[in-house]
Amino acid sequence: MDEVKPFSLFTEFDIGLFKMGQHYELYEKLGSRDLTVDGRRGVYFAVWAPNALEVSVVGDFNEWDPDRHVLKIRWDHSGIWEGFIPDLGLGTVYKYAIKTYRKQLLFKADPFALLAEVPPATASIVATTFYEWKDSAWFEKRSEINAPHSPLSIYEVHLPSWCAENDPCGNYRSIAQKLVHYVKRMDFTHIEFLPVMHHPYGPSWGYQITGYFAVNSRLGAPQDLMFLIDELHRNDIGVILDWVPAHFPGDAHGLHYFDGSFLFEHEDPRKGFHPEWNSYIFNYGRSEVRAFLISNAIFWLNRYHADGLRVDAVTSMLHLDYARKAGEWEPNKEGTNINLEAEQFLKELNTAVNRYAPDVLMIAEDSSQYPDMTAPVGDGGLGFDRKWMMGWMHDTLEYFSADISQRSALHHKLTFSSTYIFNEKYVLPLSHDEVVHGKSSLIYKMPGDEWQKFANLRALYVYMFTQPGGKLLFMGDEFGQTSEWASEGNLQWGLLQYLPHLGLQKFVEKLLLLYRTSPALFQNSYSPDGFEWIDADDTENSVYVYQRIAAEPQENLVIVLNLTAKVQPQYRVALPFAGEWSVLLNSDDEEFFGSGAAPAIVKAEKSPYLKQQFSARVALPPLSGLILKKQQ
Repeated sequence: MDEVKPFSLFTEFDIGLFKMGQHYELYEKLGSRDLTVDGRRGVYFAVWAPNALEVSVVGDFNEWDPDRHVLKIRWDHSGIWEGFIPDLGLGTVYKYAIKTYRKQLLFKADPFALLAEVPPATASIVATTFYEWKDSAWFEKRSEINAPHSPLSIYEVHLPSWCAENDPCGNYRSIAQKLVHYVKRMDFTHIEFLPVMHHPYGPSWGYQITGYFAVNSRLGAPQDLMFLIDELHRNDIGVILDWVPAHFPGDAHGLHYFDGSFLFEHEDPRKGFHPEWNSYIFNYGRSEVRAFLISNAIFWLNRYHADGLRVDAVTSMLHLDYARKAGEWEPNKEGTNINLEAEQFLKELNTAVNRYAPDVLMIAEDSSQYPDMTAPVGDGGLGFDRKWMMGWMHDTLEYFSADISQRSALHHKLTFSSTYIFNEKYVLPLSHDEVVHGKSSLIYKMPGDEWQKFANLRALYVYMFTQPGGKLLFMGDEFGQTSEWASEGNLQWGLLQYLPHLGLQKFVEKLLLLYRTSPALFQNSYSPDGFEWIDADDTENSVYVYQRIAAEPQENLVIVLNLTAKVQPQYRVALPFAGEWSVLLNSDDEEFFGSGAAPAIVKAEKSPYLKQQFSARVALPPLSGLILKKQQ
């Protein structure tokens, strides 16, 4: 047997926290790291495998022989195997050979590895996350940038497919200049990356993760991703990472059946197997598993300087009957369908993040009616900072995709969300999920001819960015990508040679700037004090009028939507103040591929209408949105 020196990074305090599920910096202890021990350079390995008969480290360095570098199990019943192997270093390719009590020999990747081989290879690589960050100025202002009273406009990106076919992205580092320049020019406040964690199957988009602490090695090493995040921060752009604690795949080298037992997942398939995604569900009731997941969240927030996590598939985590038929699930001890262990895990997660990485955004993807998701844990909530507003998304797309002549019957699809929009702190999402699997691209969801499709989409964006809540837009939707998104393909940047697409992109750019610089659109975005319907019931004309209210009344805005294909030449609009109102943005301007049919100035006179003291006759362009502001 080759030399494995006894060595440990664990203290008794570490082990105690780990057993209680409260060690939230496990990445400092478990995994592999190059060290010098007793004057000799090598690599320390530590892995949790409590039900293994024997664990060894294998790789090219020992011809993948499981009998040569056997680790020692700790005496404290923690289930941790560890040891120091001299003369190894960064770049060492390895796996753990795990002998089970059932006489199996499993070859597993390191759950805490920082880097993995490029698929289809599956081994781990000894790596480091050392990087000289240059974003200190960003952290001085991050708490204000992420605050509820600040604008939040998120550009959702799948990095491997963002670039053009004739201009490939390369890796995290080489994409930085193009991506940072574009997001800054468009004026998004944040960018959200679909999972950057290591996953073997590209078409999973990153949602089937095997390396929770490792970057997607197809696009580079840890320092390459850090460079990209650093550059975004230095250009005042926040970074949100998609994070997947709901399930993991059953790949032979991954977490499933890790040490010959159901270690990370529930043994009971009613809780442990995910029928919708053919994957496995974490055992949130196990202390060490909670510590693994919470440590992983803290890792990406602290080591990679992420400004938030979008937590995927929260609905499936919280509901025992998610994607299950009668008889395929069992109620909890209270007789309901809530997964009480997952519920407690999410509370612990958000509490720990608030302690270890303050001022970040924890965003839940949830389509259920679970209450108080964004309420503080101390007040009985789950402690998230924001929640995706899936009901708003479904109602909005149903309305805007309907035939224009049928909109009167659907009129209150666009007003219904205002009955509950302040129950949570919402983000209005038009995400990647809406432009895949036969759902069509956003532009082709719109009815009518080419002109009407683009006019509809511009009007939809006016509605979206002037409603309360944060905003999220998937890449390509800002210029009207015509094809469904394909993770193995590229964005259709070539469409910008055509005026409709170029006009849409210019419009979104101006809309984002207006959103970011208009206090009325974000100061009270999560409070009813910031929103008022002026006319919500004109079903005959499909016109909507509402006011966004700022702390200073002179910053208030009035939004008018005409969602029919006809011009309304003398439409009476109720207004809160007399005098001249500027048209800050008209989605029908010619520069946006519109008809240019609206006046630049609207004059309100003393003529009470719809509970307002003033009103004006306004020429409303077809399929349009106008944003009005009182002149000073």
